[in-house]
Amino acid sequence: MKTFKKISFSLVICLTVFTAKAQQDPMYTHYMFNTLSVNPAYAGSRNALTITGLHRSQWVNYHGAPSTQTVTIHTPIQNRNIGIGFSGMNDKIGPVNNTMFTGDFAYIFQLTKKSKLAVGMSGGIQIFQANLNDLQLVQQNDPTFTSNIVNRVSPIVGAGVYYSRERFYAGFSSPNLIENNYSRLTDVNGTPLNGSTKRHYFFITGALFELSRTLDFKPTLLVKALDAAPIQMDLTATFIIKNTLHLGGMMRFGDAFGGLIGLTVFNNLFLGYSYDWSYGSKSLKYSRWSHEVVLRFDFIKNSNKQIHSPRYF
Repeated sequence: MKTFKKISFSLVICLTVFTAKAQQDPMYTHYMFNTLSVNPAYAGSRNALTITGLHRSQWVNYHGAPSTQTVTIHTPIQNRNIGIGFSGMNDKIGPVNNTMFTGDFAYIFQLTKKSKLAVGMSGGIQIFQANLNDLQLVQQNDPTFTSNIVNRVSPIVGAGVYYSRERFYAGFSSPNLIENNYSRLTDVNGTPLNGSTKRHYFFITGALFELSRTLDFKPTLLVKALDAAPIQMDLTATFIIKNTLHLGGMMRFGDAFGGLIGLTVFNNLFLGYSYDWSYGSKSLKYSRWSHEVVLRFDFIKNSNKQIHSPRYF
């Protein structure tokens, strides 16, 4: 039974990854703390040197389940009109491993005293690997799985815009505008056998409402779309108690729901954890739970200085 699950899951994952119309970018429950990974215009928006690390274990205890790690660093420079950053991501699903490194640049326009608009670009590389020869196939001699893909390096170019106020933000982006082929294998018509990356589009927004002197409410929304695939929406509602304790719930429509908890320490360190349950896939009979942890630290030169526009985003 364990061998059958291993084979079945690996084939499902491979078919998902190599299908041209499937969603390929990793998902994050803490997307509101991982904005630079999907929108380069976010660089420098926190008015501090900010480092964020995230780890996600999806469908825990399931062999070959997705595992994702991201690291982002960004800061404003030159009178805070320019933001620069770096993003790194590693995503492993079964026999497939995808690693990306990008540099991020944003130019920030001061629209009014309380609002900003940033336009951003990113550039980097994607390193794709797939150990397809290790799979046990139901259909032998399938040309799609006869050759491993080893360190396939492709360029990445992304773009985005990001509008922010102290208690509201909205952004639109595409992390990779280039649709790269995974390998050079083609059929008789010249179509890549192992598919290609597809252009994803992200819309992200959030707000902060003061309910009392000690309680704030922060709703956020992420919408992900690509050609000929279902639109994915994540809605999160978080209550912030005394600017310190974060308690919230999330719903990924058609896929999962879960809870989040976080803690802000000394106004510049945030620790967060989420636990979500997938209900949308009929194939997940053995493990539907996913864990995610995030750590964010802001280096503030003046300890008396607060982070503004936005502070909670």
